[in-house]
Amino acid sequence: MATLPQLIEEDIQALDLILAELLRRSDATSALVVDKGGFLITHRGEADAFDLTSLSALAAGAYSATQTIAQFLHEEQFACVYQQGQKFSLVAINVDESCLLLVIFRAQVGVGAVKFYAGRIRERIARQLRRAYERDPDAEM
Repeated sequence: MATLPQLIEEDIQALDLILAELLRRSDATSALVVDKGGFLITHRGEADAFDLTSLSALAAGAYSATQTIAQFLHEEQFACVYQQGQKFSLVAINVDESCLLLVIFRAQVGVGAVKFYAGRIRERIARQLRRAYERDPDAEM
């Protein structure tokens, strides 16, 4: 697993703007950037309804377990993991070697729309993280 670069306030503000745009476009409830170790980097949306710290850790673990399943199926990786609920659903999308994008949305919201907008936003998050890596030459990419 790659090391997360040192993020400065400018990075977090940029990520927050990107996540806010995702929420506006997709009608999702919450969006989180999480490192693959389960650490919550930043989030936008409804935070009081969920324990985002625990959710981040558990979703990162579930994503990691799913990647092992992918290997058993002779896949390099699954780019996206979808967990459907009766009230809320969650999509975990691979951003880069170190991070995931988690999107929580009400069950009435279509997963296709969420995945469409999140897929576009994922690249913008990856670009912002690359900028941070470029500022931190000691970080592994």
